[in-house]
Amino acid sequence: MADETEIKDTATEQPDKVDEKTDGEEKENEEQVTGEEDGMPEKPSEDVETLKVELAKITVEAPKVEIPEERFDIENFPQSYRDNLPKESLVLAYAENFRRQYVHLYRDRKPLFLNPLNDCGIEKFVCTTIRPTQLPFKEVYDWDGAAEFVADYLNFEPLNPPTDLPKRLLSPTTILKRQKGNCFEYSTLLCSLLTGNGYDAYVVSGYATKEMCLMDEAREICPMLQKKTQVKQEEKKKETKKYTVKPPKDLRSKFEMKQQARRVADREAKEAKRKQEEEEKQAELEKPPADPLHGLRIHSWVLVLAGKREVPEGFFIEPFTGLSHPLDTGNYLGIETAWNNQNYWVNMQDCSNGVKGMKYDLGDCTQWEFMFPSSDKPMLLIPDMEEDLDLDDEDEEEEIERHLDMPPSWVLPIKISQRDFEMRCPQGKKTKLYRRAKLEKFAHYLLKDGLISKLAVYDDKELKDLTQVKEFFAHRLDKLHMRVHNHRTGWITEYFHPGRQKCVKEHTYRSSAPGPENDRTMIFYSEARVDGLERREETPAEMTEKFIARDDFLYYSHVIFGKRPKKFAPAETSTARPILKMTVKYHRNPAVAANEDIAELVFNIADEKILMTYHTEDARISASTREFLKPHNAEEKGATLVLTSDMHTTFQVDPNNPSKKSVELYQTMVKLIQREEQCKSKVRESEMEVRDVLNDRTKEEVASELEISVYDTERNEKAKKHRKELERLQLEEKMRRQEMEIDYLAPFLAHFGDPTKISRQQAFKLKEECLYDLKKRLIDKANLIQARFEKETEALQKKQQWYQQNQVNMSKDDEEEYVNYCSEMMFRLNIFESRLNRHKEMAPGKYMALEQRIKTDPRMAEYLN
Repeated sequence: MADETEIKDTATEQPDKVDEKTDGEEKENEEQVTGEEDGMPEKPSEDVETLKVELAKITVEAPKVEIPEERFDIENFPQSYRDNLPKESLVLAYAENFRRQYVHLYRDRKPLFLNPLNDCGIEKFVCTTIRPTQLPFKEVYDWDGAAEFVADYLNFEPLNPPTDLPKRLLSPTTILKRQKGNCFEYSTLLCSLLTGNGYDAYVVSGYATKEMCLMDEAREICPMLQKKTQVKQEEKKKETKKYTVKPPKDLRSKFEMKQQARRVADREAKEAKRKQEEEEKQAELEKPPADPLHGLRIHSWVLVLAGKREVPEGFFIEPFTGLSHPLDTGNYLGIETAWNNQNYWVNMQDCSNGVKGMKYDLGDCTQWEFMFPSSDKPMLLIPDMEEDLDLDDEDEEEEIERHLDMPPSWVLPIKISQRDFEMRCPQGKKTKLYRRAKLEKFAHYLLKDGLISKLAVYDDKELKDLTQVKEFFAHRLDKLHMRVHNHRTGWITEYFHPGRQKCVKEHTYRSSAPGPENDRTMIFYSEARVDGLERREETPAEMTEKFIARDDFLYYSHVIFGKRPKKFAPAETSTARPILKMTVKYHRNPAVAANEDIAELVFNIADEKILMTYHTEDARISASTREFLKPHNAEEKGATLVLTSDMHTTFQVDPNNPSKKSVELYQTMVKLIQREEQCKSKVRESEMEVRDVLNDRTKEEVASELEISVYDTERNEKAKKHRKELERLQLEEKMRRQEMEIDYLAPFLAHFGDPTKISRQQAFKLKEECLYDLKKRLIDKANLIQARFEKETEALQKKQQWYQQNQVNMSKDDEEEYVNYCSEMMFRLNIFESRLNRHKEMAPGKYMALEQRIKTDPRMAEYLN
C-alpha cells in the first residue's frame, strides 16, 4: 500500500504543476503554434504513439456476480416472528381450506394473497401483519398526514414480476428500519397507522395502471399546484318586512338584458369549448404509450370507508404518493381482495369497467365473500335464509362459540424516534417529478437556510423552461417561511411569520433591482405596529402607505419624489430625494362636524401650496375646501410668518356658515405648515425603514440562522462537531497546498549539483530524463492498477468457489458476510476499471503537457526552442 500511495502522489503531483503557466509561456506557445504550417497544432510524437499502443494492451474485465436475495438474521427477531402459535396455525389451516374452495369454484381467477412469508421465512396470515398503532405525533393523526409520512419516509420497490403476487410480506417495523418496500408493504404500514387512529381502513389487492404501479407521476399535476375547491355557502335571503322601504324600480330594458346575457353566455361557451379542445389535444399528445400488461399489473392500495372519524364518504389512498382518489377513479382497474386486522374479504363483483360502479358494503355476502363469520359488518340477509330465522337462541349461541376469531398481530409495536420522524425522507431528501413541475423535499435542519421543500414550475414537458420557483422554509430566525420567484415577470415575493422586527408580512420586489428606491410592495402586520401601517408601495418616483385603526383617523399617505439634483460631492454622501407633493387622507371623525373635519390634505411643495378638503356633509353633494399659499420664509427657523388676503382662498358649500376670522386662518396656516414638516419627517423615516429592512434581509440571506430549541442538545452538539471538522479540513488543505509548492526539476537538478545556470547539454539531458521518468511512471501505474485488479478478481473467484461448495451448510451470518464481501469487491473492481480507463485517457496529455512545459521553462527555453 505504501508503494501505491507513493505512485499516486507522484502521478498527481505532475499534472497540477503542468497546468501552471505564466502569461509569457502562453504567448511563446502561441508564437510556436502560429509558426507551424497552416497554423495546425503540433502532432503527437512517436513516443506518445508508442505510449498509447502499450497502454492499449492493458485491459480488464469485471466478472459477473449474482447477489442472493436479501435475508435477515432470525436471532434479531422475537419469538412471534419465528414461530406460529397454535391459534395462528389453526387460522392458516382455515385459510388453506378457504383457498382450496376458492380455486375449485373460480379456476380462472388469480390466486389469493393469504399467507406470504414474513421476515424470518415463516408463513403468516396477512390480517395478522396489520398492527394498529397510533404514533405520538400530531402530524400523522389525520389520514392525509399519515399517508404523506408513509409516502415520504419509504423508498419505492416495484414488484418483480409485476403480474405476480409477492411471496414475502415484511412486517411494518422492518419496513420502517429498511425505509423501502413494495406496494403491499406500503399499504400494510399505512393501514396500521390509519386503523390505530380510528379510521375504517382496509388493504386492497387488485390491478392498477402502469403509472400507479411504477409511481410515475410525470403526467400528473403537482398536488401543490391544484386549486382547492371551495364550497360556496348559499346567501341567506333577507326577510322582507311589511313596512320596509321598497327599493327603486329597475328601469333597464329586460329584452336588452336578455340579449346581453345571451351574448355573454355564447362567448363563454365558445371559450369553454376552445379550452376543452386544447386540453383534449394536449392530453392526446401527452397520452402514455400502450401498456402490453394493461389490466395485469398487480397493485395494492388502501380503502377508507365512511362512518368513523367523521368521514362522509369512502375513498382510496395511493400509498406511493399519499394522495386520495375517488371510488370511481380510472387509475385502479379491478379489485380481488380486501382485508384489515379483523377479517378477509373476496370481491365477487364484475370489474370489467374497473372499479366504477362497485359497492363496498362488506356485509353483503352476494358482493363480498368473507372468510370469518365474526365480522363487525352487519350481514345482509338473503331471502333463501329467512327460514333459518326460527332457530332457538341456544343453537345460535353454540354456533357463535364455534366461530374462529382472528388471533392478535405477531408484529412488534410500531415505533419511530423523534429524530427519524424529523428526517421524513431517506437520507433527508426526496425528489418527485410531475407534469411540468419538480418537487424537492428536505428534512428539517438538513440545509443551513432552513429550506424544507422547493417547487419548480416549468412551461415545457422536458423541464427546461423555468417559469416559477416556490421555496418553503422552517425554523428561521428571520421568520421567513415562503419565497416565490416568478422568472417570467422577475418579481420575488417573500412571506414572513409574525414576530419579525418591523412586523413585515410580505415583501415583493424585482430580482433585477432589489435595492432601495425601486419598485417594491411591503405588507405589514398592522395590529403589531404602533403606527398601524398595513401596506407600503414604492416606485422610483412615488411612495404610498395605507394604515388601519389609527387614533388620528389617518388611512392613506402618498408622496411624489423628484429627481436628485446633480452635485459634486464625495461618493459616500448621498442626498435624499426631493419631495414634490404629499397627500394624506383621513376617515370621518364623528366627534367633529363634517365641515370642520379634514378629509384630505395636499402639500404641493413644488408650488408652495397647501390644499385642505373637508368631509362632505350628509345633506351635501360636494365638500368645502381651503387653499393656502406658503409664505416665502416659511422654512426659516424663528421667522415671522405673514398671512395676506391673496394667500388664502376658500370654497364654502353652505353660504350661511360664518366665515373664519383672520386670526383663526393664520393659526390654521401655522398648524398646516407644522403638519407639513411632520409629514416630511415621517416620509424620511419610511425611507430609512425600507433601507433598514433591506439591509437586514441582506445580512440574513448571507448568514441564515435557524431556531434550535435549548432542549435539542443532540443537534447543538452536531453543530459543534461540524465546526471542528471544517477547521480540520481547512488545516489539511493548507498543508497540502504547502507540499505542492515544490520544483518539479529539483530531483533531476540534484544529479548535476544544483547548478545556478543550465548548459545546453544539461538541458537536453534533463528533458530526456524527465520525459523518460514520466513515461515509466505512467506505464508502471497502469501495470499496478492491472495487478491490483487481477489480485482482487482472483480473491473474489476463490470466495465464489468457497460459497458454491459450502452453500448448503452456511449459517445466516456467513451468508450475510459473503454478500457484503461481494458487494465491496465489485465496488473496488469497478473503481480499478474506471481508474485504469481514466489513466489511459489522460496519460498522453500529461506526457505532451510536460514536454511543452519543459520547452517553455525559462531555464531551458533558450536551448530547446
